[in-house]
Amino acid sequence: MPLIPQPILVNGATHSAQQFRLLVEDLSRGNEGVTHGTDLKVTELGTPGGSVQVASGTGVIRGRAAAFQGTYAAANVGSTTVDIAPTGGTGRSDLLILRVEDPEYEGSLDPAVDPIAYFQVISNVSSSATTIPDGRTGIPLARIDIPASTSTITNAMITDVRKIANPRRERTLLPPQSPTSLSAELGASTTYSYFSTAAGWNIPVPDWASIARVRVDGSALRLTTADFYGGFRATFGASLVVQNVTIDDNGGATTRRIQSVAADTLTIPDAYRGTTQLLRAQAAGYTGNAGRIAVDPSSTLIGDIEFIEAPR
Repeated sequence: MPLIPQPILVNGATHSAQQFRLLVEDLSRGNEGVTHGTDLKVTELGTPGGSVQVASGTGVIRGRAAAFQGTYAAANVGSTTVDIAPTGGTGRSDLLILRVEDPEYEGSLDPAVDPIAYFQVISNVSSSATTIPDGRTGIPLARIDIPASTSTITNAMITDVRKIANPRRERTLLPPQSPTSLSAELGASTTYSYFSTAAGWNIPVPDWASIARVRVDGSALRLTTADFYGGFRATFGASLVVQNVTIDDNGGATTRRIQSVAADTLTIPDAYRGTTQLLRAQAAGYTGNAGRIAVDPSSTLIGDIEFIEAPR
């Protein structure tokens, strides 16, 4: 009977573990990995030694031993210490994974007394490995590249290979801004300055955000006085800067309009998460520049930002 006749959930029916695993697979959209950016992160011990520490967190692991095995939900409630064997005369790379070994499909563990989900070290993997090298059920957490004759594991040896099963994303096309008056003209200095009449956008940063993809468009920027050779960029908060783009215009003393776009992928600092940060455009002249740049009521600034959750 290929169709399971009692779907989840029917009162009075008996539902197998497989059905619940298939439900987890559906809810996780067939993906696997950790749940949040800090879940199950592998780091050195407080005092580095011959073990590593796996942080608390949860994850989903897709079964690989059989078709329709489903997906397992596992949790590490508190940190766990995992031993790493020392190296001898040659270096070695180990892969630390969260392993699931379900005796319904493989092995002979007893779920009543044995851990079915456990941390496992796969030794002698490739020094570039980011995935489990065979068909076992599990998710990779970290690769540990250990030099020869080493028994103390430090963060410098640990490469994070976690993936988030279903990373959150939040994109906002910010409302366009047209200044109500002419800004101060910029370009006399090589130091970037804000357009004085373009206030920018105050943006709430999600508490889960790891990365921000930012784009700022400047439409009908006003050039005047002489040829302009300089840059256009934006800042996001006090410490993040969107990569500048060069404006190289030989329009002379006439007043003219140009378009410019600055974009970048930024790593969100811990201090930004859960706060509101200002995104605001800037410009500067390069060495030797004689022209000036400004915004006025004919100009429009457009912001676009997407926050992405990633391991951190």
